[in-house]
Amino acid sequence: MYPRFGPLSGSLGVAEYSAAILGVSGAQLLPEEATFFAQVQPVGFILFARNIETPNQVRALTSALRDAIGRDAPIFIDQEGGRVQRLRAPHWREWDPPLEFAERAGANAERAMYLRALLIGAEHKALGIDGNCAPLADIARPQTHPFLRNRCYGDQLETVVPRARAVADGLLAAGVHPVLKHIPGHGLGTVDSHLDLPRVAAGADMLTQQDFAVFKALNDLGWGMTAHLVYEVIDPDLPATLSAKMMNVIRDQIGFGGLLMTDDLSMEALPGPIDARAARARAAGCDVILHCNGDLTEMRAVVDQAGALGSKGAARLERAIHACPLPQDLDIAGAEADLQLLLTGMGDV
Repeated sequence: MYPRFGPLSGSLGVAEYSAAILGVSGAQLLPEEATFFAQVQPVGFILFARNIETPNQVRALTSALRDAIGRDAPIFIDQEGGRVQRLRAPHWREWDPPLEFAERAGANAERAMYLRALLIGAEHKALGIDGNCAPLADIARPQTHPFLRNRCYGDQLETVVPRARAVADGLLAAGVHPVLKHIPGHGLGTVDSHLDLPRVAAGADMLTQQDFAVFKALNDLGWGMTAHLVYEVIDPDLPATLSAKMMNVIRDQIGFGGLLMTDDLSMEALPGPIDARAARARAAGCDVILHCNGDLTEMRAVVDQAGALGSKGAARLERAIHACPLPQDLDIAGAEADLQLLLTGMGDV
């Protein structure tokens, strides 16, 4: 067991960690990856489907990652349900897309989302994974691009906020860090930001009263992820991830005080080469760069430009880490039974 923070093999402190969360190329940690991670000391890691085979293999990989850097760094995964879930059958539970799941649960959606997140979190902890890139607090619209729409929790502020809070609470009860995304709102995007840059032409009042308001209601969470969108009324030139003006909105208007990571830096919504993206995101105000594809050459460029976490980022990281409680003694069978009752309409709201 490694300490969460404190001295490592030398005099490195939290503020000197590389301001990056990095991916891995495959199912096993390669020697050259282990050497690189030991040298640069990223804040943490993220796993994808290419890293997942069996429970024993995943446990070995998460242990190897922490062994490489000599500390209990957070390891994240995307496990939303539906299309976006890296842990799949036969070893792990399959989940409906969140929007369909919430609609199925109806009046019981909030409790059902909590139980779902609790079960997902318990699966994570058994593998050495302690962060999930959820809840997703974007408000679904009729025009929301299909890559995102059924990943949303609802189409009204009044339903999205409690459902997102329930997901965060369920993950926390399992001892897993929730990552709030996509700040400050992706629901008005009509193109897939993995492939192109969405532009939002909505006025300031609508954004403040709807999309931004969801994240303001959840601004106490410890981790957040930016949206790769242009909000034309605030900054017509740069996507939020690269925009100092949008960072001011996130920090001041929305009031998010947690550790802010970029969405994946490899997505085509962002302009320029990968190293320039990292530098611009950090200059704009992102605490941490998220780089997911496991390409070691790209990771070297990202880390070089991301620099050290720094004192403000270190303080946010420490708050985020310690805001996540140790996992409770979970009644998994009871949670599964309760969830089934809720989904069949037989349980209490």
